[in-house]
Amino acid sequence: MTIASEEQEPLISTSVENQRVTYNNSPQDGNSPPGTPSGTGDVTVSFSRNYGTIGGVEKVTYTWADINAFASQTRSRRRFWNFWKTSSNGMFQQRKQLLKNVNGAAYPGELLAIMGSSGAGKTTLLNTLTFRTPSGVVSSGTRALNGQPATPEALTALSAYVQQQDLFIGTLTVREHLIFQALVRMDRHIPYAQRMRRVQEVISELALSKCQNTVIGIPGRLKGISGGEMKRLSFASEVLTDPPLMFCDEPTSGLDSFMAQNVIQVLKGLAQKGKTVVCTIHQPSSELYAMFDKLLIMADGRVAFLGSPDQATEFFRELGAACPANYNPADHFIQLLAGMPGQEEATRHTIDTVCTAFAKSEIGCNIAAEAEKSLFRESKLSGGWTEAAWAGAAAIRSHRSPYKASWCAQFRAVLWRSWLSVTKEPMLIKVRFLQTVMVSILIGVIYFGQHLDQDGVMNINGAIFIFLTNMTFQNIFAVINVFCSELPIFIREHHNGMYRADVYFLSKTLAEAPVFATIPLVFTTIAYYMIGLNPAPERFFIASGLAALITNVATSFGYLISCASSSVSMAASVGPPIIIPFMLFGGFFLNSGSVPPYLSWISYLSWFRYGNEALLVNQWSGVDSIACTRENFTCPASGQVVLETLSFSEDDFQMDIINMVLLFLGFRFLAYIALLLRTRRAK
Repeated sequence: MTIASEEQEPLISTSVENQRVTYNNSPQDGNSPPGTPSGTGDVTVSFSRNYGTIGGVEKVTYTWADINAFASQTRSRRRFWNFWKTSSNGMFQQRKQLLKNVNGAAYPGELLAIMGSSGAGKTTLLNTLTFRTPSGVVSSGTRALNGQPATPEALTALSAYVQQQDLFIGTLTVREHLIFQALVRMDRHIPYAQRMRRVQEVISELALSKCQNTVIGIPGRLKGISGGEMKRLSFASEVLTDPPLMFCDEPTSGLDSFMAQNVIQVLKGLAQKGKTVVCTIHQPSSELYAMFDKLLIMADGRVAFLGSPDQATEFFRELGAACPANYNPADHFIQLLAGMPGQEEATRHTIDTVCTAFAKSEIGCNIAAEAEKSLFRESKLSGGWTEAAWAGAAAIRSHRSPYKASWCAQFRAVLWRSWLSVTKEPMLIKVRFLQTVMVSILIGVIYFGQHLDQDGVMNINGAIFIFLTNMTFQNIFAVINVFCSELPIFIREHHNGMYRADVYFLSKTLAEAPVFATIPLVFTTIAYYMIGLNPAPERFFIASGLAALITNVATSFGYLISCASSSVSMAASVGPPIIIPFMLFGGFFLNSGSVPPYLSWISYLSWFRYGNEALLVNQWSGVDSIACTRENFTCPASGQVVLETLSFSEDDFQMDIINMVLLFLGFRFLAYIALLLRTRRAK
């Protein structure tokens, strides 16, 4: 096939032999899966319920004009005007342009497919339209919802975004996941019973009834639902609120032909209900191609075509590049505009010819004009908008907060999900309690039956420090992966306007609090009297309280490492080198009175120091006599002497507790700040 220029010279020649597939644009037959669209025509929109639309907005026309995107030279965000950078020789060098003056529009009742070869700009355009440009990319242009300038908050409130990667809390069941989504994504005025009815409706509509009580699963750890069911669950999560505008990034990626067709049928059905649906797709089959209402073909960051499939066939036929009979038009168009090794110049010439021809065509001029006019109210009024339509546009413009649920509702829902994930995670409960019991018995056996004599002083002090060290390392490494492992899920849900960062952080820490209160109590109960520590009942309860406080300080420090780390492996690598200095200044390996002045600040931040001193004061305070078991050796005469030898004091007991409480709060606050910073960097 050839594309002819104005002088009728071939621009590119591509062989189509051995690449033929049947292109069938006929309606689906009776053997098609349920929900298959049959035929085309006028769309009748009927809404029986309103599940959270803003201001009664049930239809959204999304337009964009002069969209440009540039690849930044650094990871930090730059202002849009800073397209140039100075090189070492003083000359100016332009950054790589990813999108070039892209115009377009998506209308209610239509399924718009963004197509193109790899690197054509499909994902970049979708990210720009949804205000999700990654770090290192700067963009400009105008985007409008029903003629009003779009903001990230308004777009988040009115749209749903089904991303290519499926991210879920794997320990939840399908139904539990959808209930959580309904609690945080549906309008706060909708009754709980109606939310649950909507959950059941979505489960039935997307054929999830058989797996609704099955856990989603964690790859390599917990077997769950299949890949197709997981993709349908992603759609179910987004359609719960019946959003008028939907974006989908490669919805058929990784699916077989049947499941891919089933997914596109779902999108087609949503469009026929009056929704505006925009999706990217790499190389659809002829059956999928026939289901699209509009095509936006991208090539080298430019618009090569935007219109219906029939208009696309006619447009390329007029250019001298007609699609051969019985050949998939999608393959034909993508192959035509894709770069081929050794033919870069010819490919660029072809892309420039096609994009220029479309920009000058009647369709291209109309789209550009409509995209520009959509930003001005006067032009929309002259176009015949009704008062009801303008009321909906005003609601879009006035909406500021992307959150559908109140703070309290978010907190209840996230806390409920966090508690489920804690209680249903076998590694967190069973293994940790088993570890606690085994370690406490081991320490109790090794230090069993200590007496208040010269040998017992050293052994008891060692047992107490081992007690302290175990509470630290066990609990830090138990939570060091909590936030970094769930970070992608949290960032996606937070940016989708489901809940706030403070709600997530508070809920996660509170859900795990009962575990961190129980574990030190179990450890103390088993090991305390086996070792032979101070037998007074009040001393046992004080030791248990101190163990719980030490555990929570260590947990807070683990949260800080987790929130500041980008991955679980990084957190596990960074944790020990940071903890060891605090342990060295705990008063066991290095006497507290001999700490160099220039390193004293580390000891003030060490919960080992405060915890060790508090536990030793609890043990030795009130002990008046200690037996000497070795001759010619000086032994401590009382517990007071033991404390003085270690440079500890009974008078510091209360300050030790206060300082550990301050460390507990300080580490938690710093962990939240770190999580907040990571959230903002991910925007």
